[in-house]
Amino acid sequence: MKGREFLINLCKACNDGKSTAKLHSQILKTGFSHDSFLATKLTSLYSNFSSIEQVQKLFDEMPQRTVYLWNSILRAYSKHKQWKRTWVLFKNMISDEKGEENVPDNYTLSTVLKACAELQLLKHGEILHGFLWKHEKIRLDLFVGSALIEFYSKCGEMSDASKVFNEFEKPDVVLWTSMVSGYEQNGYFEKAISFFSRMVVEEGVDPDRVTLVSLVSACAKLMNHKLGRSVHGFVVRRGFESELSLVNALLNMYAKTGIVKVAENLFRMIEVKDVVTWSSMIGCYSRNGAAVESLNLFNEMINKGCRPNAVTVVSALQACAVACNLDEGRRIHELATKRGFELEVSVSTALIDMYMKCLSPDEAVNVFRKMPRKDVVAWVALLSGYALNGMAYKSIGIFKDMLCSGIQPDAVSMVKILASSSELGILHQAECLHGYVTGSGFNNNAFIGASLIELYSKCGSLDYAMKVFEGIINKDVVLWSAMIAGFGIHGRGEEALKLFHRMVKSSAARPNNVTFVSILSACSHAGLLLEGIEIFHMMVNDYGLHPGSEHYGIVVDLLGRTGELEKAMDIINRMPVPVEPHVWGALLAACRIHHNVEIGEVAAKNLLCLDSNHAGYYILLSNMYGVDGKWCNLAKIRTLIKEKGLKKMIGQSMIEIRNEVHSFVADDKLHPECEKIYELVGQLEITRIIIHSDMIGLISSSISNDIISLKLIHNPDIGLIGSSQTTL
Repeated sequence: MKGREFLINLCKACNDGKSTAKLHSQILKTGFSHDSFLATKLTSLYSNFSSIEQVQKLFDEMPQRTVYLWNSILRAYSKHKQWKRTWVLFKNMISDEKGEENVPDNYTLSTVLKACAELQLLKHGEILHGFLWKHEKIRLDLFVGSALIEFYSKCGEMSDASKVFNEFEKPDVVLWTSMVSGYEQNGYFEKAISFFSRMVVEEGVDPDRVTLVSLVSACAKLMNHKLGRSVHGFVVRRGFESELSLVNALLNMYAKTGIVKVAENLFRMIEVKDVVTWSSMIGCYSRNGAAVESLNLFNEMINKGCRPNAVTVVSALQACAVACNLDEGRRIHELATKRGFELEVSVSTALIDMYMKCLSPDEAVNVFRKMPRKDVVAWVALLSGYALNGMAYKSIGIFKDMLCSGIQPDAVSMVKILASSSELGILHQAECLHGYVTGSGFNNNAFIGASLIELYSKCGSLDYAMKVFEGIINKDVVLWSAMIAGFGIHGRGEEALKLFHRMVKSSAARPNNVTFVSILSACSHAGLLLEGIEIFHMMVNDYGLHPGSEHYGIVVDLLGRTGELEKAMDIINRMPVPVEPHVWGALLAACRIHHNVEIGEVAAKNLLCLDSNHAGYYILLSNMYGVDGKWCNLAKIRTLIKEKGLKKMIGQSMIEIRNEVHSFVADDKLHPECEKIYELVGQLEITRIIIHSDMIGLISSSISNDIISLKLIHNPDIGLIGSSQTTL
């Protein structure tokens, strides 16, 4: 017996694989190889310090297997997240049952219920729950109760989880936490908060770190920063502010709710930071538009020797995309390749997005081609990127390739696909995509419906857009806003106003900030000054919404279009939010139209301080000087443009002939049929000058009867020109 006690003491001293192997050797030498207690200890040690194969080999060599030995190997496989093997071993345990000692106990069932939860084996878990009803002592074990709640929660059955919870007269903090976490994970964020309140206020149970992490996560997903800050205060009062996992959750909450300054202060207060802490703060900056700060922090992290993970790299790449920092993006790409992250789907997709937003589509395509596995998000990143780079005509081909590869878009992806197609404005393509949407069962999705409305509107078919709108029974604010915007971009302000008032009077949808952007823009395009001002006052006074820079920009544009430049200037001076470049740009454009050089120079001065590298603004100012005859000033501006190396974005046109899209720009010599194109343009110019029926007939007969769908894309200096269907 002394030898056995000595071996048991040796078990406590083992702290790595080598010492465990030596202990195993001693057990074999002393003849205790079939001792089930020592075998159980060895199983646990091998699970911690060696391979699962060694654990299985030891288990297979045991002639007699007690419930403790079974529990040990089940825990080993569970620890290694080999859930299928855990379930198979449990079935073997039941079939090998010999005597009462091998009946599953509370530890067995807790482990197996976790496997059922991970494998989503609802029926099997319910059978185990039925078994527990025959063994009340095990069923009312708090450990088993927590496992049951977690099982039902992960299977999405919160009503059953609640029933299990209610069976316990005095649930402990683990049971309460299981319920709070279950509600949070299943999207019942308000219930999670309510359950936490009941736990602390009514029952007086002290929450632990895990409870608070779930609570903070619920606040983040509700975008409720006020409640989140209250929870933060609770965390500090309870002395949990040094718990890193909880602090990381708070950082994530502040990031998602846009409270960057508080997140920054919290981050700097943390003395010991792990990779999650760094990643959370880098992501916080990146998600909230502070791209420079995000990249600076990423470099600080590297310099301090903290190794980034895939999540960190994705956040840094997103910052590169926001800042259009191609050089930094390439450097991070190189780092990702060295660390083996490049082939992870999330990192590859972030690389594609970064290269596309940095206007380097060839590098994005190279990343895409190297991906061993492409999911729907990667395909859509490529597709959207082409649209962003003025190559929307390639998007439909990418969509076809995606479908051929067996990848089916989800609702979010379908919205992006429709948005990319709207850049082309090809009606036939819109109809085909609409057919696909209908066949795929997306008809009742409000966001897809809104995207279809936008697509048809940009294709010049408001009738089809209206049919989609009226065909959706439950219209939410997204659909109403999309249809109002559709009327607005076609200059049909009166109809946009009618639809807006119909929404307000006869629907349950409440207009939001986006709705007011749409209706104000419609009023501006149609020159409806009084109606636009009335709508703006309605937004503030009747709906209590806070106008953003975009709303003020439209009001300035509205006043500017109608010549009310002094009032527009007054609006800008009284804006409670920072004046962004597009607001001054709207005023400058109005000053050019109405030849007001004095206010125009004020607008230009402020504008060029905010965005000094936008060629379009310099050109607006020079044109205004030209109209006013100030040639010296005009020459100075033109010289400044050359010195800065600024270039105006080129206006681009697209033509669809027999379902093939051709793209070209002014003085384009790269198109393979450019000679024929210029010959045709020359013929059309003759018809414009020589108004003679015979000549018109002659030229018309020399041109094929193709129906050409022509769309002139957005030119930043003159705005959206429009689209037309031309039969030649």
